[in-house]
Amino acid sequence: MNPTIYALVELLFRLVTLLFLLRFLLQAVSADRHNPIVEAVVKASDPLTSPLRKIIPGTGRWDLPSLLLAWLSGAIFIYLSSGGSAPLGTSILFGVIHGAYVLTQFYWWSILIVVVVSFINQGSFHPIVDLLELLLEPIIAPIRRVLPTMGPLDFSPMVALIFLSLLQETLRTLSRSV
Repeated sequence: MNPTIYALVELLFRLVTLLFLLRFLLQAVSADRHNPIVEAVVKASDPLTSPLRKIIPGTGRWDLPSLLLAWLSGAIFIYLSSGGSAPLGTSILFGVIHGAYVLTQFYWWSILIVVVVSFINQGSFHPIVDLLELLLEPIIAPIRRVLPTMGPLDFSPMVALIFLSLLQETLRTLSRSV
């Protein structure tokens, strides 16, 4: 496959995987449905999640159809990128790895954005930053509980970035073995 076409297909599948993972995460953290970003994610993912929801109902805060679609888009990408030669079991397994890699990239960039915005624009409100902070809280809060306080400095995002970088490298190494 042409490298340019491969890069475009990979980007498309990453965005689709991220869309469904975001839908799953937004419901898991009980995000405000009136946030414009949440509305956009729900509207974009509804054509595929709504029919699937009739077969696989969500359980409370866990939107299983969205998670299934995220995994499925990763599995399809792995199958297509192998030229259709990857066995089904391999595509299924590496679909999970692909989804986890996309999720770690999202968290890594989200932490970086929130940290930069907190230095540049202190005390201001923006719906995107507020939503990112809400999505990052399940990752950052446990680290904050373990790290000692350093006055106004919060080193938990840096620890999370290091952990996510290590996890990304591990997932990248695993995904290259397909």
